[in-house]
Amino acid sequence: MLCRKRSLIVCAAFLFVAWNAVLIFVLLGRSTIGQVGNGGLDEPGYKKEQGGKESGNIIKDLMGVINAFEAELESQNKILLQIQQHKSLWGKRKGGDTAVKSKTDVEGPGHVVIPILVIACNRVTVKRCLDKLLEYRPSAELYPIIVSQDCGHAETANVIASYGSQLTHIKQPDLSDIAVPVAHKKFQGYYKISRHYRWALNQVFNSFSHSSVVVVEDDLEVAPDFFEYFTALYPILKSDPSLWCVSAWNDNGREGYVDPGKPGLLYRTDFFPGLGWMLLKELWLELEPKWPASFWDDWMRHPDQRRDRSCVRPEISRTLTFGRKGVSLGQFYDKYLRFIKLNTELVPFTKTDLSYLEKNKYDEAFEKEVYRAPIVTVEDLQSGKLSGPGPFRVQYSSPESFKTLARNLGVMDDLKSGVPRAGYRGVVSFFSRGRRVYIAPPVGWEKYNPSWS
Repeated sequence: MLCRKRSLIVCAAFLFVAWNAVLIFVLLGRSTIGQVGNGGLDEPGYKKEQGGKESGNIIKDLMGVINAFEAELESQNKILLQIQQHKSLWGKRKGGDTAVKSKTDVEGPGHVVIPILVIACNRVTVKRCLDKLLEYRPSAELYPIIVSQDCGHAETANVIASYGSQLTHIKQPDLSDIAVPVAHKKFQGYYKISRHYRWALNQVFNSFSHSSVVVVEDDLEVAPDFFEYFTALYPILKSDPSLWCVSAWNDNGREGYVDPGKPGLLYRTDFFPGLGWMLLKELWLELEPKWPASFWDDWMRHPDQRRDRSCVRPEISRTLTFGRKGVSLGQFYDKYLRFIKLNTELVPFTKTDLSYLEKNKYDEAFEKEVYRAPIVTVEDLQSGKLSGPGPFRVQYSSPESFKTLARNLGVMDDLKSGVPRAGYRGVVSFFSRGRRVYIAPPVGWEKYNPSWS
């Protein structure tokens, strides 16, 4: 294809030169004929007036040829200009919003294309999600937005279509009901969500041939540094086999439970947070063949999928959910999710040294920080009589004791395959009354017990 394009340019240039050469040849030829004719006009017996008239006609014709030459020259210049302009577009794809530079041209040194996949269904409020993504997106080429819609909801489809070429709108084609066990009849929605995720991720990685993606649900609002966050963490995810995702979400990120003075603080977590998360194609190739029929997020939290890998998550969330209604019927929303604090400060993550997240460095520093903290009781924390800036540690030894501590301290108390929300090596970190607090297992923790659920 490239050869054909180069040949077209060469041919156009050749025609341009050839045409102008012919014009010059004709011009010179007419001049020579005029000179020969003038010699004959001076011959004896030829009247002077006739020679003057003929000479005037030759000059008039000559001027006509010159004018035609200039007009043709201008026309040829315009053609060459159009060729140059179209040449700059050949590196782009065809078809609406997908007409962006090829990934080879865009990525280059220090650049990578990270598409944003928005999972949509029947919420017209997807507009709030898309408006913020477009407001904060630094580059349409580096961060193409793909909205994948299920459900066939016309009003939602119209909202998405209203953005035109600012995004790509794809539609999950299979809208049929799914045969489910009788006991799961009320969970039909979870089955459809899982089917949609599988189809949409296959589109991103196989049809669009991307190597990474950030998945965002249609009820999420993103922070101003959302793109900066994922851009900075992409190379870490790519190079560290002990990580399998990057999430924008902190399950315990409510106002008053995060340190407002450290918006750039990041953690490793063994719990899959979701709610705005990045994965690589390599992970999808691993997960897709065994993708579950339903409850995909809990399935991700099972040891068989996690395989002792962790995610990166922030102290202060880079996403905020505004969708109370959905298949989960508002579970956790009223008590926890609607109070999540969304970051408002621009943190220059791409200019920050994030090497502290490397597993060996992180584990050593994390264990020292946690287990050097003095053990206190819930009553000590709630009394407000503790002195010093902290951190402090409260200890649990069973799923029951963890849940009791979590409830009393106001953090999420559920366990998935033995892993607490936002936990790392069994430890949950949060802010309480202006001090860092760790809910932690005893010294010497080795592994999670999947029966703790």
